[in-house]
Amino acid sequence: MLTDTHVHLNAPQFDEDRQEVIQRAFDNGISRMINVGFNRETIPSSIALAEQYECIYSTVGWHPQDAKDMTPEDLEWIEQLCRHPKVVAIGEIGLDYYWDTSPKDVQDVVFRQQIRLARKLGMPIAIHNRDAHHDIIQVLREEKAAEVGGVMHCFSGSWETAKQCLDMNFYISFGGPVTFKNAKQPKEVLDKVPLDRLLIETDAPYLTPHPYRGKRNETAYVKLVAEAAAQIKGLTLEEIAQITTQNAIRLFDLK
Repeated sequence: MLTDTHVHLNAPQFDEDRQEVIQRAFDNGISRMINVGFNRETIPSSIALAEQYECIYSTVGWHPQDAKDMTPEDLEWIEQLCRHPKVVAIGEIGLDYYWDTSPKDVQDVVFRQQIRLARKLGMPIAIHNRDAHHDIIQVLREEKAAEVGGVMHCFSGSWETAKQCLDMNFYISFGGPVTFKNAKQPKEVLDKVPLDRLLIETDAPYLTPHPYRGKRNETAYVKLVAEAAAQIKGLTLEEIAQITTQNAIRLFDLK
Protein backbone atom coordinates (compact mmCIF):
# COMPACT_ATOMS: atom_id res chain seq x y z
CA MET A 1 0.00 0.00 0.00
CA LEU A 2 1.39 3.35 -1.09
CA THR A 3 1.13 6.82 0.48
CA ASP A 4 1.11 10.05 -1.53
CA THR A 5 2.58 12.48 0.98
CA HIS A 6 1.89 15.69 -0.98
CA VAL A 7 -1.04 16.25 -3.32
CA HIS A 8 -3.48 19.02 -4.24
CA LEU A 9 -6.70 17.08 -4.85
CA ASN A 10 -8.72 20.22 -4.11
CA ALA A 11 -7.12 22.05 -7.06
CA PRO A 12 -9.51 23.29 -9.79
CA GLN A 13 -7.84 20.91 -12.28
CA PHE A 14 -9.80 18.12 -10.55
CA ASP A 15 -13.18 19.84 -10.34
CA GLU A 16 -14.73 17.76 -13.11
CA ASP A 17 -13.54 14.29 -12.02
CA ARG A 18 -12.23 14.47 -8.44
CA GLN A 19 -14.08 11.37 -7.25
CA GLU A 20 -12.79 9.35 -10.20
CA VAL A 21 -9.23 10.54 -9.55
CA ILE A 22 -9.46 9.39 -5.93
CA GLN A 23 -10.95 6.06 -7.00
CA ARG A 24 -8.08 5.52 -9.45
CA ALA A 25 -5.68 6.12 -6.57
CA PHE A 26 -7.43 3.38 -4.56
CA ASP A 27 -7.33 1.07 -7.59
CA ASN A 28 -3.55 1.59 -7.86
CA GLY A 29 -2.87 0.71 -4.24
CA ILE A 30 -2.66 4.19 -2.73
CA SER A 31 -4.03 3.85 0.79
CA ARG A 32 -3.29 7.31 2.22
CA MET A 33 -3.00 10.81 0.78
CA ILE A 34 -1.77 13.99 2.43
CA ASN A 35 -3.63 16.89 0.82
CA VAL A 36 -2.09 20.34 1.11
CA GLY A 37 -3.88 23.53 2.13
CA PHE A 38 -1.61 26.53 1.63
CA ASN A 39 -3.64 29.77 1.64
CA ARG A 40 -7.02 31.28 2.47
CA GLU A 41 -8.74 29.54 -0.44
CA THR A 42 -7.22 26.05 -0.32
CA ILE A 43 -7.14 25.38 3.43
CA PRO A 44 -10.93 25.02 3.91
CA SER A 45 -11.35 22.80 0.84
CA SER A 46 -8.41 20.64 1.89
CA ILE A 47 -9.91 20.04 5.32
CA ALA A 48 -13.30 19.33 3.73
CA LEU A 49 -11.70 16.59 1.62
CA ALA A 50 -10.05 15.09 4.69
CA GLU A 51 -13.40 15.05 6.46
CA GLN A 52 -15.06 13.36 3.49
CA TYR A 53 -12.50 10.57 3.00
CA GLU A 54 -11.07 8.50 5.83
CA CYS A 55 -7.80 7.93 3.95
CA ILE A 56 -7.16 11.62 3.18
CA TYR A 57 -5.38 13.88 5.66
CA SER A 58 -4.64 17.59 5.42
CA THR A 59 -1.86 20.05 6.07
CA VAL A 60 -2.49 23.73 6.76
CA GLY A 61 0.01 26.49 6.19
CA TRP A 62 0.85 29.59 4.19
CA HIS A 63 2.74 29.23 0.91
CA PRO A 64 5.67 31.61 0.35
CA GLN A 65 4.16 32.85 -2.92
CA ASP A 66 1.18 34.13 -0.90
CA ALA A 67 3.25 35.40 2.04
CA LYS A 68 2.40 39.06 1.42
CA ASP A 69 -1.30 38.29 2.00
CA MET A 70 -0.96 36.56 5.37
CA THR A 71 -2.33 38.50 8.37
CA PRO A 72 -1.90 37.88 12.12
CA GLU A 73 -5.50 36.62 12.05
CA ASP A 74 -4.56 34.04 9.42
CA LEU A 75 -1.78 32.74 11.65
CA GLU A 76 -4.24 32.41 14.53
CA TRP A 77 -6.63 30.62 12.18
CA ILE A 78 -3.92 28.12 11.21
CA GLU A 79 -3.20 27.50 14.89
CA GLN A 80 -6.87 26.77 15.58
CA LEU A 81 -7.12 24.41 12.59
CA CYS A 82 -4.09 22.46 13.76
CA ARG A 83 -6.33 21.03 16.49
CA HIS A 84 -8.45 19.30 13.82
CA PRO A 85 -7.94 15.51 14.07
CA LYS A 86 -7.21 15.18 10.33
CA VAL A 87 -4.61 17.99 10.20
CA VAL A 88 -1.19 16.33 10.38
CA ALA A 89 1.38 19.06 9.56
CA ILE A 90 1.95 22.75 9.00
CA GLY A 91 2.72 23.33 5.34
CA GLU A 92 3.53 23.87 2.75
CA ILE A 93 5.73 26.64 4.05
CA GLY A 94 9.15 27.89 3.02
CA LEU A 95 10.82 30.17 0.49
CA ASP A 96 10.29 30.59 -3.25
CA TYR A 97 12.81 32.72 -5.13
CA TYR A 98 11.60 31.63 -8.58
CA TRP A 99 8.18 33.30 -8.66
CA ASP A 100 8.37 37.01 -7.85
CA THR A 101 5.02 37.21 -6.04
CA SER A 102 6.05 38.06 -2.48
CA PRO A 103 9.15 40.00 -1.33
CA LYS A 104 11.92 37.83 0.11
CA ASP A 105 11.89 39.63 3.46
CA VAL A 106 8.13 39.02 3.81
CA GLN A 107 8.57 35.35 2.91
CA ASP A 108 11.26 35.08 5.57
CA VAL A 109 9.03 36.54 8.30
CA VAL A 110 6.05 34.33 7.41
CA PHE A 111 8.25 31.23 7.21
CA ARG A 112 9.76 31.89 10.64
CA GLN A 113 6.36 32.59 12.21
CA GLN A 114 5.06 29.22 11.06
CA ILE A 115 8.12 27.30 12.24
CA ARG A 116 7.66 28.89 15.66
CA LEU A 117 4.00 27.88 15.61
CA ALA A 118 4.96 24.31 14.69
CA ARG A 119 7.39 24.18 17.63
CA LYS A 120 4.72 25.58 19.94
CA LEU A 121 2.26 22.89 18.83
CA GLY A 122 4.77 20.07 18.36
CA MET A 123 3.78 19.50 14.72
CA PRO A 124 5.98 18.56 11.74
CA ILE A 125 6.39 20.98 8.85
CA ALA A 126 6.25 20.47 5.08
CA ILE A 127 8.85 22.62 3.33
CA HIS A 128 8.52 24.29 -0.08
CA ASN A 129 11.94 25.27 -1.40
CA ARG A 130 12.48 26.77 -4.83
CA ASP A 131 15.86 28.26 -5.65
CA ALA A 132 16.42 29.08 -1.97
CA HIS A 133 18.55 26.21 -0.64
CA HIS A 134 21.01 28.29 1.41
CA ASP A 135 18.39 30.51 3.02
CA ILE A 136 16.05 27.59 3.78
CA ILE A 137 18.81 25.78 5.68
CA GLN A 138 19.77 28.96 7.53
CA VAL A 139 16.19 29.67 8.65
CA LEU A 140 15.58 26.06 9.71
CA ARG A 141 18.72 26.15 11.83
CA GLU A 142 18.07 29.56 13.38
CA GLU A 143 14.46 28.68 14.21
CA LYS A 144 15.42 25.28 15.70
CA ALA A 145 13.15 23.41 13.28
CA ALA A 146 14.93 20.16 14.20
CA GLU A 147 12.75 20.09 17.33
CA VAL A 148 9.75 19.12 15.19
CA GLY A 149 11.31 17.97 11.91
CA GLY A 150 9.20 17.40 8.86
CA VAL A 151 9.58 16.79 5.16
CA MET A 152 11.47 18.50 2.36
CA HIS A 153 8.72 18.33 -0.24
CA CYS A 154 9.68 17.41 -3.81
CA PHE A 155 13.37 17.73 -3.02
CA SER A 156 15.45 19.29 -5.79
CA GLY A 157 18.71 20.12 -4.05
CA SER A 158 22.14 18.53 -3.87
CA TRP A 159 23.24 15.69 -1.60
CA GLU A 160 25.08 18.27 0.55
CA THR A 161 21.79 20.12 1.12
CA ALA A 162 19.97 16.83 1.76
CA LYS A 163 22.53 15.86 4.41
CA GLN A 164 21.96 19.13 6.24
CA CYS A 165 18.21 18.53 6.18
CA LEU A 166 18.63 14.95 7.41
CA ASP A 167 20.77 16.25 10.27
CA MET A 168 17.84 18.51 11.27
CA ASN A 169 15.37 15.64 11.60
CA PHE A 170 13.80 15.98 8.14
CA TYR A 171 12.58 13.36 5.70
CA ILE A 172 13.39 13.77 2.00
CA SER A 173 10.49 13.37 -0.43
CA PHE A 174 10.72 12.74 -4.17
CA GLY A 175 8.10 13.21 -6.87
CA GLY A 176 7.73 12.96 -10.62
CA PRO A 177 11.10 14.50 -11.57
CA VAL A 178 12.93 11.41 -10.26
CA THR A 179 11.36 9.48 -13.17
CA PHE A 180 12.73 11.84 -15.83
CA LYS A 181 15.49 10.33 -17.97
CA ASN A 182 17.73 13.41 -17.64
CA ALA A 183 17.19 13.86 -13.87
CA LYS A 184 20.68 12.86 -12.78
CA GLN A 185 20.86 14.76 -9.47
CA PRO A 186 17.50 13.65 -7.98
CA LYS A 187 18.37 10.02 -8.75
CA GLU A 188 21.80 10.36 -7.14
CA VAL A 189 20.36 12.00 -4.03
CA LEU A 190 17.55 9.43 -3.70
CA ASP A 191 20.15 6.67 -3.91
CA LYS A 192 21.97 8.14 -0.89
CA VAL A 193 18.97 9.02 1.31
CA PRO A 194 18.59 6.46 4.14
CA LEU A 195 15.55 4.26 3.68
CA ASP A 196 14.08 5.33 7.02
CA ARG A 197 13.96 8.98 5.82
CA LEU A 198 12.57 8.43 2.32
CA LEU A 199 9.12 9.61 1.22
CA ILE A 200 7.34 9.74 -2.14
CA GLU A 201 4.70 12.11 -3.51
CA THR A 202 3.04 13.42 -6.66
CA ASP A 203 2.43 17.14 -6.01
CA ALA A 204 -0.50 16.51 -8.37
CA PRO A 205 -1.74 18.13 -10.54
CA TYR A 206 1.84 19.34 -11.08
CA LEU A 207 5.19 17.63 -11.85
CA THR A 208 3.74 14.67 -13.73
CA PRO A 209 6.08 11.67 -13.92
CA HIS A 210 7.26 9.93 -17.07
CA PRO A 211 5.59 8.69 -19.30
CA TYR A 212 2.76 11.18 -18.69
CA ARG A 213 4.98 14.26 -18.48
CA GLY A 214 3.19 17.32 -19.84
CA LYS A 215 -0.25 16.04 -18.86
CA ARG A 216 -2.18 16.55 -15.63
CA ASN A 217 -0.66 14.64 -12.74
CA GLU A 218 -2.80 12.63 -10.35
CA THR A 219 -2.19 10.74 -7.14
CA ALA A 220 -2.38 7.28 -8.78
CA TYR A 221 0.92 8.13 -10.48
CA VAL A 222 2.77 7.96 -7.16
CA LYS A 223 3.14 4.30 -8.11
CA LEU A 224 5.46 5.41 -10.93
CA VAL A 225 7.58 7.36 -8.45
CA ALA A 226 7.70 4.29 -6.20
CA GLU A 227 8.80 2.12 -9.12
CA ALA A 228 11.62 4.56 -9.92
CA ALA A 229 12.70 4.64 -6.28
CA ALA A 230 12.64 0.83 -6.11
CA GLN A 231 14.87 0.59 -9.18
CA ILE A 232 17.34 3.14 -7.81
CA LYS A 233 17.45 1.47 -4.38
CA GLY A 234 17.58 -2.08 -5.77
CA LEU A 235 14.39 -3.07 -3.98
CA THR A 236 10.98 -4.35 -5.03
CA LEU A 237 7.99 -2.07 -5.45
CA GLU A 238 6.36 -3.78 -2.46
CA GLU A 239 9.40 -3.06 -0.26
CA ILE A 240 9.48 0.62 -1.26
CA ALA A 241 5.73 0.89 -0.70
CA GLN A 242 6.00 -0.58 2.78
CA ILE A 243 9.04 1.47 3.77
CA THR A 244 7.74 4.84 2.54
CA THR A 245 4.27 4.25 3.98
CA GLN A 246 5.70 3.37 7.40
CA ASN A 247 7.85 6.51 7.21
CA ALA A 248 4.75 8.60 6.45
CA ILE A 249 2.81 7.01 9.30
CA ARG A 250 5.66 7.78 11.68
CA LEU A 251 6.24 11.37 10.54
CA PHE A 252 2.59 12.45 10.33
CA ASP A 253 1.34 10.19 13.18
CA LEU A 254 -1.29 8.67 10.87
CA LYS A 255 -3.88 6.14 11.90
